[in-house]
Amino acid sequence: MSPLPSGPLTGATALYAATRRLSEAGVADPGRDARRLFAHAIGVDPGRLTLVLPEPVEGEALAAFEALIERRCAREPVSHLTGSRAFYGRRFRVTRDVLDPRPETELLVEAALSEPFGHVLDLGTGSGCILLSLLAEMPDARGVGVDVSEAACAVARENAAALGLSDRAHISVSDWVSRVEGVFDLVVSNPPYIAQEEMAELAPEVRDWEPSGALTDGGDGLSCYRAILDGAQEVLAPGGRLLMELGAGQAEAVGTLAVARGFAPIALIPDLDGRDRVIVLGMPHSGF
Repeated sequence: MSPLPSGPLTGATALYAATRRLSEAGVADPGRDARRLFAHAIGVDPGRLTLVLPEPVEGEALAAFEALIERRCAREPVSHLTGSRAFYGRRFRVTRDVLDPRPETELLVEAALSEPFGHVLDLGTGSGCILLSLLAEMPDARGVGVDVSEAACAVARENAAALGLSDRAHISVSDWVSRVEGVFDLVVSNPPYIAQEEMAELAPEVRDWEPSGALTDGGDGLSCYRAILDGAQEVLAPGGRLLMELGAGQAEAVGTLAVARGFAPIALIPDLDGRDRVIVLGMPHSGF
């Protein structure tokens, strides 16, 4: 694989060469990724990139771009290279210690915001993108985010501070609800739901770079739902809601687990591909 052309060249030429390299490396959308990384390397807003492409690029900026493209060819995610990911209109810091926020998870946030809440618990908070998005959209609410990983909690705390939400978001280490105190009218979670046998089929960006503990339970992909459903009964207020993101084909199994524990199914929300992505449940004896 040849390096980017040496010597003075325009941004457009560097971008073309980088796109070709990413394509050869098997990157799914090489043009998009090359543009994002070029904008990051030269320090311009991606929306202004077209304006600067005719200009020469060299020196440190070109070297930085070259290094980013080399890492992306190794299938390191763009969010790790730039250090952040956009989610629900805000930007969140991302590292190898947290799951990369995904567009489909915004459906969970949107569903949670469909009704008012005052106290929210985010189980397996990771980067904090769900909890912090909810609090940012609901100024009078407060919340707790827990994760079994202290490194993930550190990232979530950074994001809370960056968004000015530290006073309303408490981030702490807990294995689901084991260290959670209080009662909540909303509980949300995007748990590890990929079965261990499916891990090998994931894209390299996910399988090789994201924390496996945030992707799979190491078993059938359902054990975390069992733990969340059991724990939610201890912390969810009467009339409260439990929202969880689902993996492909899991809606029926998770629904069965929920009903067996007395939860009342309220809704299944599909994603853009028509897959049931979010399950909304009512607290037992909540009147739903």
